[in-house]
Amino acid sequence: MLTQLAGVVLAEAAAHEEAAPLIAPPFVIGAVMLATLLLLMFICVSFMNLGNRHAAVDSTDDPHKQHTNKHGHHDDSASSHH
Repeated sequence: MLTQLAGVVLAEAAAHEEAAPLIAPPFVIGAVMLATLLLLMFICVSFMNLGNRHAAVDSTDDPHKQHTNKHGHHDDSASSHH
């Protein structure tokens, strides 16, 4: 019975709600969103080839870099590997 009463109250409240006003018609909002996403896609595509402008440079091993497992501890006699 309580569920039926809650449903009736919610249905009555929903019948009297007004839609929120929009700043523009829905198709204008959709067109602006599409244009914005196309602009962002164009920017991403413009910078896609940026890394290929120069020849690759060999990087040196950084002993202070974390989680590389390249610290010269190649003997497997240690009990833990952390």
